[in-house]
Amino acid sequence: MSGNLHVRNLDDELIARLKRRAARHGRSAEAEHREILRQALSAEVEPSFESLAAELRALTSSRVQTPSEVLLREGRDER
Repeated sequence: MSGNLHVRNLDDELIARLKRRAARHGRSAEAEHREILRQALSAEVEPSFESLAAELRALTSSRVQTPSEVLLREGRDER
Protein backbone atom coordinates (compact mmCIF):
# COMPACT_ATOMS: atom_id res chain seq x y z
CA MET A 1 0.00 0.00 0.00
CA SER A 2 1.37 3.39 -0.97
CA GLY A 3 0.37 6.67 0.50
CA ASN A 4 1.30 10.30 0.48
CA LEU A 5 2.62 12.37 3.32
CA HIS A 6 2.82 16.13 3.16
CA VAL A 7 5.04 17.94 5.64
CA ARG A 8 4.32 21.63 6.03
CA ASN A 9 5.98 24.53 7.80
CA LEU A 10 9.56 23.27 7.67
CA ASP A 11 12.38 25.72 8.28
CA ASP A 12 14.22 26.77 5.15
CA GLU A 13 17.51 25.62 6.71
CA LEU A 14 16.10 22.15 7.35
CA ILE A 15 14.96 21.87 3.74
CA ALA A 16 18.39 22.98 2.53
CA ARG A 17 20.08 20.39 4.76
CA LEU A 18 17.76 17.67 3.42
CA LYS A 19 18.60 18.64 -0.16
CA ARG A 20 22.35 18.63 0.56
CA ARG A 21 22.10 15.22 2.22
CA ALA A 22 20.07 13.88 -0.70
CA ALA A 23 22.68 15.17 -3.15
CA ARG A 24 25.45 13.45 -1.19
CA HIS A 25 23.54 10.17 -1.43
CA GLY A 26 22.59 10.64 -5.08
CA ARG A 27 18.85 10.78 -4.37
CA SER A 28 16.06 13.27 -4.73
CA ALA A 29 14.97 15.15 -1.61
CA GLU A 30 11.77 13.10 -1.59
CA ALA A 31 13.67 9.80 -1.77
CA GLU A 32 15.99 10.99 1.00
CA HIS A 33 13.00 11.94 3.12
CA ARG A 34 11.54 8.43 2.63
CA GLU A 35 14.85 6.84 3.57
CA ILE A 36 15.18 8.95 6.73
CA LEU A 37 11.67 7.96 7.80
CA ARG A 38 12.27 4.29 6.96
CA GLN A 39 15.48 4.19 9.02
CA ALA A 40 13.98 6.05 11.97
CA LEU A 41 10.88 3.89 12.15
CA SER A 42 12.53 0.55 11.46
CA ALA A 43 14.67 1.00 14.58
CA GLU A 44 11.59 1.56 16.73
CA VAL A 45 10.24 -1.57 18.40
CA GLU A 46 6.47 -2.00 18.35
CA PRO A 47 5.19 -2.94 21.81
CA SER A 48 3.41 -6.27 22.08
CA PHE A 49 -0.24 -6.54 23.04
CA GLU A 50 0.80 -8.20 26.30
CA SER A 51 3.08 -5.32 27.30
CA LEU A 52 0.41 -2.73 26.41
CA ALA A 53 -2.18 -4.67 28.42
CA ALA A 54 0.18 -4.88 31.41
CA GLU A 55 0.81 -1.15 31.20
CA LEU A 56 -2.92 -0.45 31.13
CA ARG A 57 -3.50 -2.76 34.11
CA ALA A 58 -0.77 -0.93 36.04
CA LEU A 59 -2.29 2.46 35.20
CA THR A 60 -5.76 1.41 36.34
CA SER A 61 -4.87 -0.82 39.30
CA SER A 62 -5.87 1.76 41.92
CA ARG A 63 -9.29 2.39 40.36
CA VAL A 64 -12.41 0.70 41.64
CA GLN A 65 -13.49 -1.87 39.07
CA THR A 66 -17.18 -2.60 38.52
CA PRO A 67 -17.86 -6.10 37.19
CA SER A 68 -19.52 -6.12 33.78
CA GLU A 69 -22.50 -8.13 34.98
CA VAL A 70 -23.31 -5.36 37.48
CA LEU A 71 -23.14 -2.73 34.74
CA LEU A 72 -25.32 -4.85 32.45
CA ARG A 73 -27.91 -5.36 35.20
CA GLU A 74 -27.99 -1.60 35.92
CA GLY A 75 -28.48 -0.88 32.24
CA ARG A 76 -31.35 -3.36 31.99
CA ASP A 77 -32.99 -2.03 35.16
CA GLU A 78 -32.95 1.53 33.78
CA ARG A 79 -35.16 0.51 30.83
